Amino acid sequence: MSRFIRSAHRIFLSASRTLTNGCQPRIATANSLLHSKPNATCNTHKSPFTANILRILGNEIEYQLDYAPPHQPATSFNSFTVQDRPGEKWMTMRGKHGDKEEIKLEVTMFDGCAVVPKPGEDSTEENMLLHISLLVDVSKGQGCPELEFLCSAWPDRLEIQKVYLLNRDKVITNPYMGPDFRKMNEKLQKTLRDYLEARGVNNELCVFLHEYMMNKDKIELIQWLGNVKSIVEK
Repeated sequence: MSRFIRSAHRIFLSASRTLTNGCQPRIATANSLLHSKPNATCNTHKSPFTANILRILGNEIEYQLDYAPPHQPATSFNSFTVQDRPGEKWMTMRGKHGDKEEIKLEVTMFDGCAVVPKPGEDSTEENMLLHISLLVDVSKGQGCPELEFLCSAWPDRLEIQKVYLLNRDKVITNPYMGPDFRKMNEKLQKTLRDYLEARGVNNELCVFLHEYMMNKDKIELIQWLGNVKSIVEK
């Protein structure tokens, strides 16, 4: 799973384009696309079908901008700095612990969900919980192996799925990647959860990530709609 996430990350990075940083310029661009009016000559050549597509796209952009519009993304959370990746399904957070440790978080947008019963003994209704994948790399400098945690960030809690020991200076054909975290001794599981907790990777972070990705999802949608409208108009 970790290898898949890192491979997907590289694909997204290689395919990414240089886009305007920040939320407001990107929303402003989509807004300008919404209200832009092609010259009269272009309008005369547009088919009713194309005109209808433009109208629907414009209405959807207007709706997204008016109903719960996105806000400026956070650039920090507690001791972490936040680096958005406009146009990508990722964001990166970086922090430090003590004098030596560098902590890097790579976070997906929503990539799954789970259906759970609503609280209450007599309740037959269900809640859908959105899932975020989170890679946590803890590094102590060049020449020292890194600890990497593959985690699930649920709306209110963090779950560790795997723990890897990575030596990026050596290429090993078939490395031993460690046991399944859920099969470890309970005391060891708690120790590793406490290890991340001390570095600010905890349930509070999960709440922030879900709020951040809800907002990013809205930003990316508005930008995508604006880009599609711009292409159809040409």
